[in-house]
Order: sequence, then structure tokens, then C-alpha cells
Amino acid sequence: MNKYDGIIFDLDGTLWDAVECVVAIWNSALENAGIEPTMNYKELSRCMGLRIEQIFDRVIPQATAEQRAQIKQSCASTEQQYLAERGGVLYDKVEQTLQTLQKTHRLFIVSNCQDGYIKAFFKAHGLQKYFEDYECAGRTGLPKGDNIRLLEKRCGLSRPVYIGDTISDFEAAESAEIDFIHAAYGFGEVDCAVKADRFEDIPSLV
Repeated sequence: MNKYDGIIFDLDGTLWDAVECVVAIWNSALENAGIEPTMNYKELSRCMGLRIEQIFDRVIPQATAEQRAQIKQSCASTEQQYLAERGGVLYDKVEQTLQTLQKTHRLFIVSNCQDGYIKAFFKAHGLQKYFEDYECAGRTGLPKGDNIRLLEKRCGLSRPVYIGDTISDFEAAESAEIDFIHAAYGFGEVDCAVKADRFEDIPSLV
């Protein structure tokens, strides 16, 4: 019997690194909104795992409500097309490992991204066939922990585990009262007993 009946993945910093592409999109949106385009890889990577409203508060707190709405709309529409065409950087052996995991577990994604971002990931890399379902903050307006619970209920999961790279991912798993595995190869640092130093290590942990 498997330890878990489902594996729920975060996306950014866990399955892929799309920061370079997203930096260009954000800087274009900032410039169009009349804000100096100062976003860079280091700054944006620190924001991965946060909801877009939290990113605004951290990197452009001076933006007006009108500017925030304009930037959010611009990023959402541009990201989907840009990332669907170009993709991000998959972590080593992602597809091979997903093939292995799918034989024994049901696979899912829960992210704080905007609606359409996960679909762009699927389209760019052809990985949708490995995942049964997904949820995101852009679609529900809910925090990640609540979206994990929503997916659990919708898919009839009783013993899922969440895999993510940031402290906010760890807190979301705690909120949903499920186990957590730290993707230590990603963007964040988490004081967690169970870590995957490489994506291909995950099968041995579940």
C-alpha cells in the first residue's frame, strides 16, 4: 500500500523555472503602467509561491490600484501566450520521474499562479497527460491551503502529500493538514525533515 494516495505539486520552483521569461513580461507590464521596469531574476525568484497581490506589496508597493489592475491584466494575457510558446526550464528528469510516479500515484498541481498559467505549462511541455487535476489562486481567489483542501475534496483524496520549494508551500500544507516534502533544489529554504535534493529523488520519498 502506498504511503500517499495522491501527490500534489507546486509549479514554480518545483516542476520548472520560468523566472527569466516572467521577468521580461513583468518589466514590459511595469513600463506600460508608467513604473520603472526594475524587476530582475533574483527579486522575482524570491516572490515565487506568493499570490500576485503579495508580489505587488513586496516589489511595487507604490503602485496605485489602477496600475495594479493594469499590470495584472497585462501579465495574465502575455504570460499565457509567451510561456505556452516558449516554456520554462524543466528541472532535471521531470518527465521521466512523472512517468514513474504516475504508475503508483495520482498526480495533481496546486499553485498560487494566475488562471491560465498551468495550462501554459502543460502546452509548452506536453505534461498534462501525467496530471489528473489542478487548482490555482487565479481561478478560485483562495489561498493555497484552501485550494489544496478544495482539490482533496473534489478528487476524493484521503492521504495526499504536497511538494513545494518555499516556506509558503510548507505553511499551505500545514494549513491543509497534510504532509509536506521540500523541493530543496527550488527557490526557497524550508526547515523540513523530508527533502528532495533532486526531482528524481521524489519516488523514494513517497
